[in-house]
Amino acid sequence: MNLLKNIKMQKKEPDAPPQVPVYWMEASDSVSRHFQFEPDGQLSMKVVNDSRSILLRIVESFVNKFFPSGYPYSVNEGYLRYTQFRALQHFSSAALSVLSTQSLLFAAGLRPTPAQSTAVSWVLRDGMQHMGKLICSNLGARMDSEPKRWRILADVLYDLGTGLEVLSPLCPHLFLEVAGLGNFAKGMAVVAARATRLPIYSSFAKEGNLSDLCAKGEAISTLFNVVGMGAGIQLASTICSSMQGKMVVGPILSIVHVYSVVEEMRAAPVNTLNPQRTAMVVADFVKRGKVSSPADLRYHEDLIFPGRLVEDAGNVKVGRALHEVFTPTKLHEVKDIFPEEKFLLNRGNKWTDMVLEQNASGEDALRGWLVAAYAASMEKSSHESSNVVLQDAYLTMNSTVDSFLSELQAKGWHTDRFLDGAGSRYAW
Repeated sequence: MNLLKNIKMQKKEPDAPPQVPVYWMEASDSVSRHFQFEPDGQLSMKVVNDSRSILLRIVESFVNKFFPSGYPYSVNEGYLRYTQFRALQHFSSAALSVLSTQSLLFAAGLRPTPAQSTAVSWVLRDGMQHMGKLICSNLGARMDSEPKRWRILADVLYDLGTGLEVLSPLCPHLFLEVAGLGNFAKGMAVVAARATRLPIYSSFAKEGNLSDLCAKGEAISTLFNVVGMGAGIQLASTICSSMQGKMVVGPILSIVHVYSVVEEMRAAPVNTLNPQRTAMVVADFVKRGKVSSPADLRYHEDLIFPGRLVEDAGNVKVGRALHEVFTPTKLHEVKDIFPEEKFLLNRGNKWTDMVLEQNASGEDALRGWLVAAYAASMEKSSHESSNVVLQDAYLTMNSTVDSFLSELQAKGWHTDRFLDGAGSRYAW
């Protein structure tokens, strides 16, 4: 009898349903994590490469913080040598700056002990600016995704820092604290402004003239900086010679400054795909059957709160970690619907989560977004289950995506990359 039971069990085993992949890797900063669903449905996680030496961890952490993502494969030959001499240049320049500042303070009549303490305070104040730069340098991926927003934030921070410096005479006993905080904000502003300059210039470049655009842009900036300095000198000797005058004119100039930057950013037709621009492009295509160009969308972007959901594009939210979005059962179902795709979709009550594979491109993100948009549209008039709706939406997407991508590229969009900022991705 036992032999007969074993034979029956062996016959039933081939009919068992295929098992869903039970583990995946997620990479964040310099740490790779291994996630795995246990047989009881519990999720376990462990850090990969725990055997690394402390020295190796320090080196990898340094590379991740101070070199571009994907280094050395993401840069051209010569980048390391350039970086080495750039570091030496800034080191020597900073050392010389400390000496020159001390000499200037001495020349102004600040002698021995008071001069030295004042010099130290001044150097510490400048050190706060460098600290702000280092902190802001870790946000580069977010700046790639939303250059306009970060450019506006940079100027707001710069005005905040300048305002603190203008107000410092009101509390001379707190000079170091106020001036240091002001320089901290200005340090973050400088990094954000420089990091977002190239994407903005690139949006205007045509036929390889990026260098010419940058040169001309810097020339205009220099000219009006000189004119502005002349106006500032005139104001300082008349209206703003008193603290009351500065407190009136300062906010007015700051408002004009920020307003000008907002208008500049609205005029820039950025042609890379991020979550907001992708949602707007998909919504126009699904609802009106047209493909918008970067110039068409530039005045409709939300520059302050870019993360809003777009209903006509399926209310897609991208960037959440895989283990936060899917259960083992749901993951198996979705992989069956999209077997060869580099995206996963999970429709919820308020939004649709999309998780991208590590090497997913802009075209992969567009394919997933189209499925979510079609599914949201079909669900309004269908009583089928969510999985059936997703299958129908997937078929519709496959019939329209080729013409959609061709039109996007013809309109000037770059579909080879999807800039999702610091969003999480997965790798099987």
